Amino acid sequence: MADKYENPLCKRYSGKAMQFIFSDDNKFATWRKLWVALAESQQELGLDISDVQISEMKEHITNINYETAAQFEKKLRHDVMAHIKAYVEQCPQAAPIIHLGATSCYVGDNTDIVLQYDALLLVKKMLINVISMLHDFAERHKSLPCLAFTHFQAAQPTTLGKRATLWVQDLLFDLEYIDFASDRLKLLGCKGATGTAASFLALFEGDHEKVKHLEQKIAAKMGFDSVYPVSGQTYSRKIDYYTLSALSGIAQSAYKFSNDVRLMAHMKEIDEPFESGQVGSSAMAYKKNPMRSERIASLARYVMVDALNPALTASSQWLERTLDDSANRRISIPEAFLSTDAILSLMHNIVEGITVYPKIIEKRLTEELPFMATENILMHCVKKGGDRQELHERIRVHSMDAAKKIKLDGGDNDLLMRILSDTAFNLTSDELSQIMNPKQFTGRAEEQTDEFLAEVKNILDKNRDFLGVDVEISC
Repeated sequence: MADKYENPLCKRYSGKAMQFIFSDDNKFATWRKLWVALAESQQELGLDISDVQISEMKEHITNINYETAAQFEKKLRHDVMAHIKAYVEQCPQAAPIIHLGATSCYVGDNTDIVLQYDALLLVKKMLINVISMLHDFAERHKSLPCLAFTHFQAAQPTTLGKRATLWVQDLLFDLEYIDFASDRLKLLGCKGATGTAASFLALFEGDHEKVKHLEQKIAAKMGFDSVYPVSGQTYSRKIDYYTLSALSGIAQSAYKFSNDVRLMAHMKEIDEPFESGQVGSSAMAYKKNPMRSERIASLARYVMVDALNPALTASSQWLERTLDDSANRRISIPEAFLSTDAILSLMHNIVEGITVYPKIIEKRLTEELPFMATENILMHCVKKGGDRQELHERIRVHSMDAAKKIKLDGGDNDLLMRILSDTAFNLTSDELSQIMNPKQFTGRAEEQTDEFLAEVKNILDKNRDFLGVDVEISC
């Protein structure tokens, strides 16, 4: 047993790839890559920095001396200075030039942007694959009529595939927002203590062009096209808000999906995956609780609430810098990504292994369809010469009696038999069977699904490089 708290997002829910992005190994290696990029760029622009110094720094990018850094931080109470000193111990020749002219946010903020960008790409990959699987699910079930609901009351039928397109459309909105959030990410650059780049201007003896080129070079070395044109000591915390808002959007869509799955599971129309040895309840052995969908809902609530953190942080920054953002961001940003990764993994798992029960779907539709079909029956019988007003009243009476039998006596819906037996309708069994074909009541559901899925296919084709992902639900 562990003798300290372990984050459930890492222990139980999130995948290894997302955990690595926000790991100490990746974070501090990125710090060191940024120090190397700074030194290389300064050398290229004429500062007295040797190849030996840069080579020494590169040798120790990944072999981070954590114990040394921890000892320094205990004394200094400053994580960046602690890691600078730990790096210097490994790179004595480079000691004079490591972090030259920079402030803490040079490594802290630039690393945060790098990690967010990588994490957004991973989220996009997961999202694209969930969309692809739901596309296939909708295609398979586009012709399967099912009872639709408004206010969770029986309403005009749709098809199961059409219902799935609603989930896909929400996720496509999220995909657009993910692209928006990742496309607007830029590095902070090297702007110094208050965003004026004064220290770098001094290093380059007042040469403004070299200072601008320094930022461009660092950005290119770190894989970015540009830096934010202005900042205080930090990049605007509104950027974090846009990022977590995109994740909140995914959480909202996933929550809706999970609720729909749980409702349909309650009606026995579908089941989420359930392994042969899985236990649904410690007390009620027969139960097959939809725990994956419930977990999605639980994690989604966390992400949606977590998106409030960057909003509050962005609004409360003082002038060029205050440190009351730091502790919050260390928690809120990684955990939003870890939770979203878990949510999308669960969605992938559910869609991949979902079981559909067409006979139950048909049975439920058949139970409710007679009431919905009365308008069609009325029109058919009027065309045959029936009196519209008389038939309307007879349908009203038969419907009330049938509903009473169902609700008070627990009987079957016998409305159709009542109408068929009523000579005023002059209706044959064959005519009634034709009228009662469920496909007569689903409108353009199948056609809408086909048309929509064609658009989805185009989006998936444009993102084909993101297709293919391994998902494992550990518990």
